[in-house]
Amino acid sequence: MDGIDKYDLLSDLAKRRGFFWPSFEIYGGVSGYLDLGPLGTRLKRRIEDLWLRLFVQQHRFVAVSNPVITPEQVFAASGHLESFKDLMTTCADCGRHFKADLVVSEAMPARADIAIEAMTPDQVDVFYKENNIRCPECGGRLEKTEYFSTMFKTNIGPYGDVTGYGRPEAAQGMFTDFKRVYESSREKLPIGIAQIGTVMRNEISPRQGPIRLREFTIMEMEVFFDPSEPRCPFIDRVKEIELPVLPAKTREAGKSDITRVRVSEAVSEGQILSEWSAYFMAVSINFARCLGIPDDKQRFEEKMTAERAHYSMQTFDHQIFLDRWGWVEIAGHAYRTDFDLNAHMKHSGADLSIFKPFPVPIEQWTTIVVPLESKLGPILREKTRAVVDEIAKRNPNDIRTAFETNGYVEIHGFKVQPDHVRFEERSTRESGKHVVPHVVEPSYGAERLVYSTLEYAYARIDDRVILRLPLSLAPMQIMVFPLMPKDSLDETAMQLVDSLVLHNFDVEYDESGTIGRRYARADEIGVPLTITIDYQTKNDGTATLRDRDTWTQVRSELKLIPELARGYFNGKFLFSQLGTAVETKLEG
Repeated sequence: MDGIDKYDLLSDLAKRRGFFWPSFEIYGGVSGYLDLGPLGTRLKRRIEDLWLRLFVQQHRFVAVSNPVITPEQVFAASGHLESFKDLMTTCADCGRHFKADLVVSEAMPARADIAIEAMTPDQVDVFYKENNIRCPECGGRLEKTEYFSTMFKTNIGPYGDVTGYGRPEAAQGMFTDFKRVYESSREKLPIGIAQIGTVMRNEISPRQGPIRLREFTIMEMEVFFDPSEPRCPFIDRVKEIELPVLPAKTREAGKSDITRVRVSEAVSEGQILSEWSAYFMAVSINFARCLGIPDDKQRFEEKMTAERAHYSMQTFDHQIFLDRWGWVEIAGHAYRTDFDLNAHMKHSGADLSIFKPFPVPIEQWTTIVVPLESKLGPILREKTRAVVDEIAKRNPNDIRTAFETNGYVEIHGFKVQPDHVRFEERSTRESGKHVVPHVVEPSYGAERLVYSTLEYAYARIDDRVILRLPLSLAPMQIMVFPLMPKDSLDETAMQLVDSLVLHNFDVEYDESGTIGRRYARADEIGVPLTITIDYQTKNDGTATLRDRDTWTQVRSELKLIPELARGYFNGKFLFSQLGTAVETKLEG
């Protein structure tokens, strides 16, 4: 279909076959909201399960679940109230509002050096005028750029006396939970805390279908490690993997050249500041590959200083190339250092540090100042306690220096003389020290991954659509067809369905239309394996198995099908090894 991109084709398919469609569609819909249908929900769940396996379970990390509505003080501490906002611009003609950086990226896609986030609202308006950037909807003049908070605000409770916000990320709940999880996990670092759940962002102008939503599912993990022991124990698994990186310095020079760098070199040369970030970027490459996205359609864009979130020392966006929108972020890899834990300790008063014991206790000698109350008391009387307490707070070296320089140290208007105090050397044994962990964060939007997976699975052979979804992600694994819904073929087919369901396969029965039309429907929703019960089944107890991607057909005994299908989906052998190859004309 000339002139129609994959997004239009997929949107039509998604609505017809139950992957996704606009929310509240019967009322005209609301931009930035999306419903996942039965197949979309299954696909999303399989992507989440894959993410959990690759990022959480294989590292023996843990998962938690936090509320979506979060008290205001949490985001005051984290800096989101001050910093989680976007530049919004308005069209003078049609009155529509737009996110300023998206307007510029759409109008000037080759200018990777432009950091709109670093500009003031007035500077953005001037930039529009100088570069003749117009309204993307009507071509009108853009003006009145201002800051817009992208967090949803609400009240908690019937009296409205507690302010809350819909969380724009899942991270803060994991930071406030850190000490509890650490204590329940044998008090060892490193530790990863993961969460999959709903987040809300009041996007200014979400015009990219499932790519930019106001409510979506985030798959996020915070990995806590000791900054004095920054080595990632898994780094050797990926050290030879090449990462396609678009460095910040390259973007600042106005270029978009990709640098391919091995993980080991990226870390040793300081291009990636944390081994943990480099490791999970390599895992992310494999994750996207498992979704069906080839390596040459992936890259990591390093954010420039002005583009980084307030909590980040370094951020790389994992981007993939999509047919309509070009390079689109599917994940962010942020090195958050100890920013969040320190912020919550400061605002809450809770101790979120961990105690790190020394292998052998350290004995240290320290100098202390002992006020002589027998001499100070008769002079100061009721002021004695205030002066004594202040002496105890002062640095002994500062007091000694003041004595040597001035002959006294003035405290609360009183001149403390050298004979009013005594200096003592005392021994202390330090058994360990308190450490505030550093954090790296890989974070993914699930709905974006659902769409990206579908786009890369979409293929056409003449007028036939095939969703070549990876076997492990297919929302419907098997469909069973009776050649004709009579002569007990339908009964045998339903018995096979029941057997496969008991073996934990997702199976659907279909008897409507010609066998060719049923094959076409199965291909269109990405069903990898279809099984046809025909008249030969009645004679020899075999059925025809058909592969979605090659259209190869084989026959196998009914009783062997569950075991053979398990091996097929687990990748233990190729489809042609499932049974005896058979020539058939059922495809027509």
